[in-house]
Amino acid sequence: MSTAQPSTRESGSDAPRATMAMITVDALDATALAHWWARRFDTEAVDHSGGTGQFLAVTIPSAPTLGFQKVADPTPGKNRLHLDVTVPDRAAGVADLVADGATVIAEHNLADLGGADFAWTVLTDPEGNHFCVSDAAGS
Repeated sequence: MSTAQPSTRESGSDAPRATMAMITVDALDATALAHWWARRFDTEAVDHSGGTGQFLAVTIPSAPTLGFQKVADPTPGKNRLHLDVTVPDRAAGVADLVADGATVIAEHNLADLGGADFAWTVLTDPEGNHFCVSDAAGS
């Protein structure tokens, strides 16, 4: 049984209901984690909490901003939401991530399931947040 609700958007409207502005990550050390992710995208982490390290943002061109908020008790267990990152060369990209503190969790390929030849690596960042790395399209 579907629980989907009918659209309340006015007919003929081209405006989206919402726009993805930021993906926020809870962190014990928001400053360190924001700077770690900023290095991934060759950008900067900016403290928006008056230099207290309570909230930092990493702006990535053509993507939602990554926010990092300091919390005393991050949600335990596996993430239900994770980032998918593409790199020109997955093996080299994963090696660089591991050298900078990431941990490889698993390797996957849809071809192993009879699907397309699409491979990715599951890693964790220095605070244990899962994310995936795959080759950029056309690589």
